[in-house]
Amino acid sequence: MITGGGGVLCSAMARALAQRGAKVAILQRRLEVAEALASELRTGGAKAIAVSVDVLDRAAVEAAAEKVMAEFGRVDALINGAGGSLPQAATSPDRPFFDMPADAIRHVVDLNLMGTVIPSQVFAKQMVAQDRGVILNIASMSSVRPLTRTIAYSAAKAAVFNFTQWLAVHLSQEYSLNIRVNAIAPGFFITEQNRYLLLDQETGDLTPRGKTILAHTPQGRFGVPEDLVGAVLWLLSDSASFVHGAMIPIDGGFSAFGGV
Repeated sequence: MITGGGGVLCSAMARALAQRGAKVAILQRRLEVAEALASELRTGGAKAIAVSVDVLDRAAVEAAAEKVMAEFGRVDALINGAGGSLPQAATSPDRPFFDMPADAIRHVVDLNLMGTVIPSQVFAKQMVAQDRGVILNIASMSSVRPLTRTIAYSAAKAAVFNFTQWLAVHLSQEYSLNIRVNAIAPGFFITEQNRYLLLDQETGDLTPRGKTILAHTPQGRFGVPEDLVGAVLWLLSDSASFVHGAMIPIDGGFSAFGGV
């Protein structure tokens, strides 16, 4: 199961898993986006379904889980990929912190944090019943180092990392030693949510922020979706059977660079 599975980063994960024989459920709010990817995967010989779901609606997530169970019979892995930000929840010269709308901040926090918590509640319950499973959350560089401007996104992703650690301990202590919970922390990848911050919309050139990011990324480039695949496959596999409650940075060295 991949929430937000039709997005730029998660669709690369879905393709990689399908190519290796996994049955994939693409969970996405917009059904047409999920179905387009599922159809592509089925054309390639994979077993894939598309399910429309709002990850902030517990009843909708439970209904999606029923569809997945009816189709596949079990839940081996959940990737919580739904998330993102809003321009209104980031500061700018014409949008100072003091005037930021609370609703925008709340939406981004809910989407990233509760959009991870609610699917975890629903699908982890099935994992407990079968005494096996893996949950992989999508954290961020901002989980440990808040990024300028993005108040809501940084706070939410910090909470996602904290929740990852909490859930790993909770499930092990209370329910099963065979369920693992981890997170990956992508560095800077160009997506539809952050493109306006990194690239000038008129010229396509790097913005000052984009230039600063690359100057602080030792590998000197933005990530591409395929850069995430290796870590995802590893964390979902038995090769990572003793990796639990961890957050793996995939950032071209950004988190290792002190600025000098």
